[in-house]
Amino acid sequence: MQDVVDSAPASRWYYSDAFPVYEYLIYPGIHFMMRDKSQTYSVEGDNSDLRHYLARLARRSRCFSRCPLALQCAVRLFVYCYNARQLYKQLFPSYPAHLIDFLPTLS
Repeated sequence: MQDVVDSAPASRWYYSDAFPVYEYLIYPGIHFMMRDKSQTYSVEGDNSDLRHYLARLARRSRCFSRCPLALQCAVRLFVYCYNARQLYKQLFPSYPAHLIDFLPTLS
C-alpha cells in the first residue's frame, strides 16, 4: 500500500476510512482518518453521476475508451457541463436543468 501512496499525485491533505493498514502508512501531507461515512456522500453522488452520464466509466465492455486523451476530454466536458448546471440550479432552483442544456456550442 505504501507504493500506492508514493505513486499518487502529491496533495496537502489525505483522507481515508478506518481500515487498519491506512493508519501505518507514511503520507507526504496531513492524513485524516474518517471513522464514519459522513463526509463521503457527496463524492459518492458525483461518482454515480459520472458513471450515469459517461458509459465509458460504467463498465469495461464496448464503451471503454481506448485512448486516454478521449477519456480525458470526455471527463473535462462532463465536469464543465456539470458545474455549469450546479451553478444554474443554485440561481434558479425551480427551473429544470438538464445536463445537455449546458453543452457549449461550436459556432
